[in-house]
Parts: sequence; C-alpha cells; structure tokens
Amino acid sequence: MPSVHLADRGVVRVSGEDAKSFLDNLITCDLDRVSAHMARLGALLTPQGKILFDFLVFQAPQEIGGAYYLDVLKVHAPDLAKRLGFYKLRAKVAIEDLSDSLAVVAGWDAPKPDEEAGLVVDDPRLPGLGWRAIVAAQDAAEFGRDAAEAYHAHRIALGVPEGGRDFLFGDAFPHEALMDQLQGVDFDKGCYVGQEVVSRMQHRGTARTRIVPALYEGGFAADVGVEVTAGEKALGRTGTGAEGRGLLMIRLDRAADALQAGETIRAGGIPVQLEKPAWIRFPFPGEAGPAP
Repeated sequence: MPSVHLADRGVVRVSGEDAKSFLDNLITCDLDRVSAHMARLGALLTPQGKILFDFLVFQAPQEIGGAYYLDVLKVHAPDLAKRLGFYKLRAKVAIEDLSDSLAVVAGWDAPKPDEEAGLVVDDPRLPGLGWRAIVAAQDAAEFGRDAAEAYHAHRIALGVPEGGRDFLFGDAFPHEALMDQLQGVDFDKGCYVGQEVVSRMQHRGTARTRIVPALYEGGFAADVGVEVTAGEKALGRTGTGAEGRGLLMIRLDRAADALQAGETIRAGGIPVQLEKPAWIRFPFPGEAGPAP
C-alpha cells in the first residue's frame, strides 16, 4: 500500500522558550514523552473534560529550535491556534497555523521516509498504523492522495477512532474516544485543562460509553451517526465504516446485557459483531465476567 497525503490534516506550530511548559499545562499528553523521534496523541479539553481538539504532537530537533507541531484536522487548525492563543497571556510562545505551507502524510507497509523529508515518526497510537510525517506542502504530492480511503479503512480495521469522524468535538470524553488506550492521556503528569474530570473517570472506572470496533454482516457498513440498537434498547451511534467494518460509540453495559440475553446488536438495522482488538484493556461486552 502506498503512502498517502492526508489532505484533510493541517499543522499548528507552537514555538518559543516557553513552548513546552505552555503546552504541558494545557493538553492531555506529557511532553517529556515527545521528542524529535517520538510523537504522542493528545487533546485540548474543555474545563468539563470533553475533547475540543485531538491531534498528534511532533517536536522538531533541538538544533532547529525544538518547536512543537500539532497534526490536527485542517478545518479546525485556525480554531485550535486561536484557542491556544487565549491561554498565551505572558508566555513566551508563538502560535501559528502553518496548514498552507506544511502537510501531513502517512504510510503503512511502505518504507519510512528519510528524516530529510521532514518530521518523521512511528505513529504513536499503534504500531500497526505505520508511520506519520509532517513535510513541506510542495513535497506532499509525491506521497499520493488516492489512498486516503484505504488509510481510513486500515485505521478502522485496527479500531482507531478519529475526532470529527467517530465522535463529536465538545461531546466526548477522552476515555470514550479510547485516548486512554492509545497513549493519548498521561495520568501521572501535572494539571492540564479538564484534568480533574478525566482523572476521576480513570480512578473510579466510570467510563460506561466507549468506541468499539465491529464487523458488519454482509460486508456493508452503516452510515455515520445512525442508531445502534439491541431489541428495543438504544446503545449508541455509529462512527465511520469501511469494507464491512466500523466503529460504534456505545454503552458497554447495555451491550453486555444484550449479548448475555442473546439479543442481536444492530447498527442502522444491520447485524454487527463486536470485535475486541488485542490492544484494548478495558472489560469488553461479551467477555466472561461481570458487565463493565
């Protein structure tokens, strides 16, 4: 499979001598775990703990300044830059939307580009996702654009959600979007916006709603945003789907009860089978033991 230019992704740069402390006090991931060779999934939350923006955090090498680059949905890059600016106060940082001059590319089962191509890292969420890179916009064409659908099919098959596609911004908690499973929340770092709510969910185990992968009967996936049901009960809503697989945002306890009662789970009326990837660590509907 060729690499692909993800044309729907943009880039926001945060630079300056206070860039690390500035971001560390705002976002869910620990910047001590971000370097020129290692990115991290992260998010900026509301004070109530819901996701406003999700992104991958890159860092440039120190010899060229060590700035941080946020790989975010392109349509939301201006809003992310503006929101970060609200928190700037006296911090010595510069915040720039560079989506016109920089591009995001990804690849799997394809050679990783040389570092001269840009900022190149293994995708920090799952090894199976391959690699991710930020390159000059004029160089993006060489990575191709026709494989975007294949990239998302690959992501969906692995069970990895994306904000704006599988959950609504301002509506989902990090646990619901599996950020705690994909190294997107560091629970041993200091405070950040929304931290109290997220930590409470972690320590009390109160995340009842989660995105889970599913296999559709018949090889077709339902549209995004349609109801997931079991019998007469609503379980949640569908996210993206491709090649007979999809992601569902559902109540785990209701799904577990339905499976225990022998009821069929349906997404948009299509029977589905829930599938637990090896990387998911929370109790999954249909597993032996008490309902989550």
